[in-house]
Amino acid sequence: MKFDLTVGAWAAMQSDARAVRHEVFVIEQNIPVELEWDDMDEACLHAVAYGEDGQPIGTGRLLPDGHIGRMAVRKAARGAGIGGAILAALMQQAKKRGDRAVILNAQIHAEAFYVRHGFVREGDEFAEAGIPHIRMRHVFA
Repeated sequence: MKFDLTVGAWAAMQSDARAVRHEVFVIEQNIPVELEWDDMDEACLHAVAYGEDGQPIGTGRLLPDGHIGRMAVRKAARGAGIGGAILAALMQQAKKRGDRAVILNAQIHAEAFYVRHGFVREGDEFAEAGIPHIRMRHVFA
């Protein structure tokens, strides 16, 4: 599947990132809408992947403290390398701005995906929005 990836501020990425996150987190995973939206989006760098038709198919964000979060790919686009490309773009931005590591809270079912990208598990499982998660870290070489 061909796709384009754009990285930018919330002002430019908001409507496309929101569409993907709403579909994946609120509708598909039944996360309460009030837990999905926070006041951090405006402070984050966002990545959005677009399919050949120009529609948003994936997103993720990089917080000022080096956390990567809100990684989501629409169901029909999964397995095509989109999540990996989003993750790599956000990691590259973190490294470029001088971060020495990035951390994230991975849903347990996605742990192997993050391990393939160099992340290591830290600590015990915990629930976030009622879904089992694990904290993971990637230290830049």
